[in-house]
Amino acid sequence: MTDLERILPLWRELEAAGADYVLATVVAVEGSSYRKPGARMLIAQDGRRAGTVSGGCLEAEVAQRAWWLTSSGPVVERYSTLADDGDMPYGSGCGGVVYILLERRQTARPLLVALEAAFHARTSLAIATILEGEDIGRRAFAGATAELGHSDLHDLARLALEKRKIAESAVPLDGVPTRVWTDYRPARPGLWIFGAGDDAKPLLSIARELGWFVAVADGRVHLATRERFAAADEVHALPITALPAAAPQHFQPHPTDAAIVMSHSFEQDSHILASLLALDLPLAYLGVLGPQRRTRDLLAEAARLLDLSKVEERVDIWLQHLHAPTGLDLGSETPATVALSILAEVQQALTAATALPLRQVRCYTGSLTTAKH
Repeated sequence: MTDLERILPLWRELEAAGADYVLATVVAVEGSSYRKPGARMLIAQDGRRAGTVSGGCLEAEVAQRAWWLTSSGPVVERYSTLADDGDMPYGSGCGGVVYILLERRQTARPLLVALEAAFHARTSLAIATILEGEDIGRRAFAGATAELGHSDLHDLARLALEKRKIAESAVPLDGVPTRVWTDYRPARPGLWIFGAGDDAKPLLSIARELGWFVAVADGRVHLATRERFAAADEVHALPITALPAAAPQHFQPHPTDAAIVMSHSFEQDSHILASLLALDLPLAYLGVLGPQRRTRDLLAEAARLLDLSKVEERVDIWLQHLHAPTGLDLGSETPATVALSILAEVQQALTAATALPLRQVRCYTGSLTTAKH
């Protein structure tokens, strides 16, 4: 479950009661930090909080001081986790400095409304936020659903959406250079599990823990039930023999989604693959459980279902883009470890990360640095 999934229920409760709150957002980091820019925490007046801005060393201090720090409006505060920092050390676990924007309901509410809308629509969102001066906390938003907020910031928000980038820059507002932070929020990942056997359950469990949208689909109506997959966002009973022609009426994944074909039925898997391969926009990840020899046979049958010529040539092309067998080599033997290996590869594909051990990744062996203040 993501921070936002924890924040939104508390926020909705406070909004319904007309209660004020403080939203804390990490906007910059110097050195090392457990959480990066964009991490958020919501603080209620009664002491409740949701989300995190560190690995646990800053949350209590941020919550304790948030109300009086924001008594005159939004503010950016510096919090140090350096052991030898004589200014404001709160612990030595991370060894860095974190800058946090603290703001109350007046400026935080439009942000949370936009974040909630993007979360449920599963669309990307970019936010440009002023970090200093009289307009601190004012924003502009850019995304698939709307472009709102401070007109002078729209170009920055659009650029952040286009570049998919988090950054800070000095922007002339009314002729005065002003610090503005742009935050890019990618669309909520989606996972389509085609197969409702018992081995789909750990895949669903881990993906939901990651905060992903998850749909489960299968032609076996006694397996594709809400009772068996209560945590899923959607459960679909598919008319297998009507696929691929009837696919758009039964499932419409986003281009940013991942799909795993794992029904263990040759007929089902071939019809589902044909449906997915016929999509106008390719998926971000398409994996097939089982040996590649079986996948080759499935793809040949999918080509015939789609009435395509040059079957062998097309199968070779498809195999270059499919993840078959799906998953990373983690020594997996049980359904849970197989699910872990699959989602590890999906995560790597969605983020274009290296999947190397962190000790081999340069940015984790030195300091992580952002704009200094």
